[in-house]
Amino acid sequence: MALVEKSKSAAQPLLATSVFDKGNFPFKCITEETPCSSCFDSSAPPKPLLIVTPTVTGTYPVIVLLHGFYLRNYFYQDLLQHIASHGFVAVAPQLYGYVPSTGPEEIDSGAKVINWLAKGLQSLLPENVVPDFTKFALSGHSRGGKAAFALALGLAKTALSLKFSVLIGIDPVAGANQHCRTNPHILTYEPQSFNLSIPVTVIGTGLGPEKKNACMSQPCAPDGVNHKEFFYECKPPCAHFVVKDYGHMDMLDDDPPGLVGALSGCLCKNGTGPKELMRKTVGGIVVAFLKAYLNGEDEDLVAIVEDPAVSPAKLEPAEFIRA
Repeated sequence: MALVEKSKSAAQPLLATSVFDKGNFPFKCITEETPCSSCFDSSAPPKPLLIVTPTVTGTYPVIVLLHGFYLRNYFYQDLLQHIASHGFVAVAPQLYGYVPSTGPEEIDSGAKVINWLAKGLQSLLPENVVPDFTKFALSGHSRGGKAAFALALGLAKTALSLKFSVLIGIDPVAGANQHCRTNPHILTYEPQSFNLSIPVTVIGTGLGPEKKNACMSQPCAPDGVNHKEFFYECKPPCAHFVVKDYGHMDMLDDDPPGLVGALSGCLCKNGTGPKELMRKTVGGIVVAFLKAYLNGEDEDLVAIVEDPAVSPAKLEPAEFIRA
């Protein structure tokens, strides 16, 4: 029988876990563009990549982050740096440009990037840094979170050459509402219906289901298609954390550049606290989950569930269902 652990008040709070701070691994950021459309280079990635990697000699697990709808991969640079500083190679592809792809196209682009990583990532990393694809995490934010779930469910047209070890959804969204969902439809509205055999964590936002203001017709992460339903359909082991006082875009970098960056800050309801606390919270949860299921070190994950007060931003709920 599954054991459900939910957040509770501890008589004596646990010490703040270090996963919420930047780790001890020095890192560097690498950008890799795709060749021009009239060029052909079979060694180049099928989509532009932002890679944040440790620089110390070693073999490291790999995590891929799929960006949200219409967002740029470099909007997540601080979050990726947080993860990489704890000993993970973080890769964020840019799945489309200024014309968004359809849902199925987005998923298939993700599959092609993942297949390229298996043979091409090593060539982009620092000398003596080796990616360990036996410890391979897939994650995504917003519509990219839904795309990550679809990839893990095997819904890409392109067959995958790598197997996922864990799946992480960061405020995943499957559409505007239950009756207007992006293709392919993956939500069934039945408990534990996702056909997944890997550990999953879902990170939601408390303000995502709320409209920015009275003039906005739609919240960015509506009830019925957001983190609650994704977690509801996960099989154990799975975890669910909601950052209560922050919104759908608050894990992005401060003041992301360009028109798209400006729009990302004004379309969704945002928290009033520093976004740095949101990034530390999301980054810390991701690192704790990766350490638990890729490295066999579950102390930080258990500490967060047992005493969510260790988090920089308020978590409500914080729950973990063991297999």
